[in-house]
Amino acid sequence: MSSPSSPRFLVGIDLGTTHTVVAYSPIPQDSDPHSSDHALDKTTFLAEKTQQLEVSSIKIFEIDQLIAPGEVARKALLPSFRYHPASGEMNEAELVLPWDIQPVEGEVSNAIIGEFARDLGAKVEGRQVVSAKSWLSHTGVDRSEAILPWSSSRQSSIASTGDIEKVSPVVASASYLNHVRQAWDYHHPDSKLCHQEVVITVPASFDEGARALTIEAAAMAGLPNVLLLEEPQAVCYDWYAQNKENAETLLQNIPLLMVCDVGGGTTDLSLIKVGTEKGKLSLNRIGVGDHLMLGGDNLDLALAHKAEQRLHGDTKKLSAAGLSKLIQQTRKVKEQLLSGNAPETAKVTLLGSGSRLIGGAKTIELTRQEVHDIALNGFFPETEFDDQPSHRQAAVVEFGLPYAADPAISKHLAQFIDLHDSVCREALLTHNQHADTKIDIIEGKPIIPSAVLLNGGVFNSPLLTKRVLDIFSHWRGDSVTELSNPHPDLAVAYGAVAYAKARHGAQLKIGGGSARSFFLMLGDKKTNQQGICLLPKGTEEGTEVRLTQRKFALTLGEPVRFNLISSTDDSQIEAGGLLTIDEENNERSYVDLPPFIATLDSERDRSELAANQKDRQEVTLACQLTEVGTLQIECVSVTDENKRWKVEFAIRKNLARLNRDKDNSTLAEQLLPNRIDEAKSAIKLVYGGSKNTNIQAINSGKAIKTLRNDLEKMIGKRDNWDVPCLRELADTLIDSRKRRRRSDIHERNWLKLTGFTMRPGFGYPADEFRMEQVWALYQHGVQFDSNTQTWSDWWTFWRRIAGGLTQDQQLVIFKDIAKYISPNATRNSKLSKEMQERSYEDMVRLAASLEHLPFENKLQLIESLFGRLQKPQYSQAHWWALGRIGTRSPFYGSTHNLLSSEHISYCLPELMEFDWRKDPNIGFAAVMMSRMTGDRTLDINDENRTKVINKLKASKAPESWIQMVSEVKVLTEAETKRVFGDALPTGLRLIG
Repeated sequence: MSSPSSPRFLVGIDLGTTHTVVAYSPIPQDSDPHSSDHALDKTTFLAEKTQQLEVSSIKIFEIDQLIAPGEVARKALLPSFRYHPASGEMNEAELVLPWDIQPVEGEVSNAIIGEFARDLGAKVEGRQVVSAKSWLSHTGVDRSEAILPWSSSRQSSIASTGDIEKVSPVVASASYLNHVRQAWDYHHPDSKLCHQEVVITVPASFDEGARALTIEAAAMAGLPNVLLLEEPQAVCYDWYAQNKENAETLLQNIPLLMVCDVGGGTTDLSLIKVGTEKGKLSLNRIGVGDHLMLGGDNLDLALAHKAEQRLHGDTKKLSAAGLSKLIQQTRKVKEQLLSGNAPETAKVTLLGSGSRLIGGAKTIELTRQEVHDIALNGFFPETEFDDQPSHRQAAVVEFGLPYAADPAISKHLAQFIDLHDSVCREALLTHNQHADTKIDIIEGKPIIPSAVLLNGGVFNSPLLTKRVLDIFSHWRGDSVTELSNPHPDLAVAYGAVAYAKARHGAQLKIGGGSARSFFLMLGDKKTNQQGICLLPKGTEEGTEVRLTQRKFALTLGEPVRFNLISSTDDSQIEAGGLLTIDEENNERSYVDLPPFIATLDSERDRSELAANQKDRQEVTLACQLTEVGTLQIECVSVTDENKRWKVEFAIRKNLARLNRDKDNSTLAEQLLPNRIDEAKSAIKLVYGGSKNTNIQAINSGKAIKTLRNDLEKMIGKRDNWDVPCLRELADTLIDSRKRRRRSDIHERNWLKLTGFTMRPGFGYPADEFRMEQVWALYQHGVQFDSNTQTWSDWWTFWRRIAGGLTQDQQLVIFKDIAKYISPNATRNSKLSKEMQERSYEDMVRLAASLEHLPFENKLQLIESLFGRLQKPQYSQAHWWALGRIGTRSPFYGSTHNLLSSEHISYCLPELMEFDWRKDPNIGFAAVMMSRMTGDRTLDINDENRTKVINKLKASKAPESWIQMVSEVKVLTEAETKRVFGDALPTGLRLIG
């Protein structure tokens, strides 16, 4: 008999953007093969068990959920929606589920999950969490911070619904899995879900960071051991399970099929090669699409925009929360009017708010033709194969999510096929070698898959299904075969269980291995970057790849960052091979991954090492795609095979806002200036210990006074020092930090040089380690505190590296300087005197640069600054600071800490009263506050935007400023310098 903890079920969980679905199948339980009269041998016993598993049925597990106050029902679909009720809004007795709720860590009180949560979002603004899965893959925010619901009046004092508790995307995702686990355990008390074999599906396009966060969410939900499966593969597994008796016949003369899965939040694409192995059917996944945030949610949003215009005209826009509420209505209308027996029209009713909930309701109608036009012409237009998606510099963002710039899914399908042209041709060549019926391969003519498997809620519509098939047939010049999918909403969950069966040998297993190649980026020329292939595309799960021909010397006891990229490109490259990326490469094929971080613990005592000596270890790298479905990297000692150091993702700190030119891995020798050692010696001459220091030079002060010029003579103008060079100098300066106290000029020059070489405080390997060393200086404070210029250099130092400080560290600094910025400070003679002595304007600039500060501190700061604007002597620094604090697009911070658009609307009238011609700094502050992001939760209203644009034009402001306010635009280098308050190092470029 099996033990109580042995898996009794195979369970598949489709953790979807719109719905969560669970399927399961029983596992034949172990019995004693020798207990019967005719004892079975082990091989026969296992064969019979596999056969039993093969024929065991797969069922949908219906999930208990609230569908109304006090009413619980079991349904096949658990809507992936959360609702956070206000205090007293709900009677807790009406929120009871059949089990005692065990919330995940970080959960809010009385959160509602499922159908009732979805329905409530159509009635009440700002309290519904949607698209948690999309947020889980969004690198532009800290996905572990409590930022959802995003569409609420974020940190706004005018929110009519009161304070709204928030959760992180990870917690939101965990809450759905936790709800599933508790429902399962309630109905299977003797077979807890944590003891079953659980497969969770993710988009094939999920990067390693999103996959790791999915694993984390599962663990938070009490499911520490799960497997991940790509959703398009799951769809294919389900198709095979439904058609296994005649699958070979159905796939005869089909060498290549395409899975097109258009879900609520993503369009997920995969290519499957059909062949034979040992005389039997074989399926191998040979290509997956890059992450494409485009799906049913976008169609709902487009319909909501149309309904909004009809409700309010062009004169007024709904708040972000109001639009979110409207989307819940248009989602229902979409499903009605795209169905097979659609009515002519459907009503959209937008309820009022507060006391006007019913009386303030407005109703309009959308026609079937309107919905069809938007769906067909906007999202599935009949395009030519050569029509490529439009890629603007910045994708349109709505509700904080970076949706695809071009909504035409048909164009993205063509681009995907084009990018995988070589593997498509290879599939046809292989087919022609073995098949009786040959398929023509014409040079220059695209290879279009001859069969399509469609999945996702949008394909419940016969209209959209036919349109996609027509598009493929048009491109191919011949009909394509549609592989039947009778249940687009359930196929992924069914397929996850079928995959689990395949792992037990009870069904055909789709091959293909890793969907991507992974590369470690090496330092090289900026126009000629190279990467070592760590894991080639197609490497099977559990296969360890050792880069024995590549050895790396790593410093023990210090963090090392591995900068990786992945590629779905089908070019063949072996492990250890070099990949060159230059401007001619298609950058869309390469995706920057969150950095991997490793700290190799040293076994040697520090006292055993000579001064400044590093304890180094020579290692190779061992990489594999784990059975769970994530990338694993280990450093392996060259001298001792048993010494291994696991390398893990650093997904907590967001570094996605900087493009690092891929030339900054500490694992490779950097191309440093030829005289870098001389430059470091020059620093040591001034700041080194007694063994390295010319005492006479120190006493004369000559070396410190000429240090900057001496460095520029050796390694070029400092504005041209790139990041590897800067950090090499920074390390020498940080090692000598105690000796900055030799004199006032020593301290000032150390602050200037170290701040310059460490800016912006993050974005390069081991910067967190450097910042830990530097932060200790803050407690010591300024050593020569009688010189105002030294104070200026002190605050400038912290401003330059503020991006590398934690929120707690920034709060410490803010607490120390906030008292000087308060309007009341001028009434205190002591503070007033210290303001002048300690360089007040530099304190203001520093405070404004602390982007990790919580909202309430930023609100306090901006109110203090506005309180001082009547004093001209403070204006120049204040205007810059106001623009930085009120910016709609932060330099390094997370957008959830920004001031709300309502607060910006209160600030703008003050700025409008000034003459922007006389002081362009005021105009630029207004530009930063009004900069368009495309996110309705951040952007100011159209009325204020028009006023700002008109005043910019009247003030003869640069055209680029007007563009920033009128459209989504990436900053130029000059604009970045103005926002940051400094030039970024060569090799670091702001991309947000």
